[in-house]
Amino acid sequence: MIEIFSKNVSGMTEKLSRSTIAIAGCGGIGSNVAVSLVRAGIGKLIIADMDIIEASNLNRQYFFIEEIGKTKVLTLKSRLENINPDCEIISYHKELTRDDVSGIFSGADIMIEAFDKAESKQWLIEEWGFLYPDKPIISGNGLSGCGNFESIKIRQVGNIYFCGDGVTSFEIGLCSARVAIVSNIQANLAIELIMNSK
Repeated sequence: MIEIFSKNVSGMTEKLSRSTIAIAGCGGIGSNVAVSLVRAGIGKLIIADMDIIEASNLNRQYFFIEEIGKTKVLTLKSRLENINPDCEIISYHKELTRDDVSGIFSGADIMIEAFDKAESKQWLIEEWGFLYPDKPIISGNGLSGCGNFESIKIRQVGNIYFCGDGVTSFEIGLCSARVAIVSNIQANLAIELIMNSK
């Protein structure tokens, strides 16, 4: 299936194909990040989520109306395999805990944090940073509302990268374009970090 990547940046396909990225959460951030990474040529994804697809997800998540009621992680796995069957997709339909960071994500080179709740974001960042201080974690942080594009930034604290405006809360509403912008900033950053690694 190498022809899929014939338009890739020189050297990208080979390097990404040897890399593994974990995605904790398969909703608005996670589903869009996963699609971008598989389209770029990542070799292996570890994805995990406990949720079922709902109608309200369709305004920003990479799912379709006939998939309502199905598990997000297994539906996403099938979709990703239809884009690039050579990408190894390891999926977990479960509620994630701190123990899962070492239990199911240990083989990843980079972690994508794609949770909704602030407390879940916090424990994942803390646990990943404690266990793997030399491995990056990329967090979506402030992607609600619409417009205000210039407020979206990447903030780095050691090996933690925060993508978004860092302020807005999902209670104000979510717009597909803004969620996708932040998701693709996360995916692009992960690709850049891999390409710049030794």
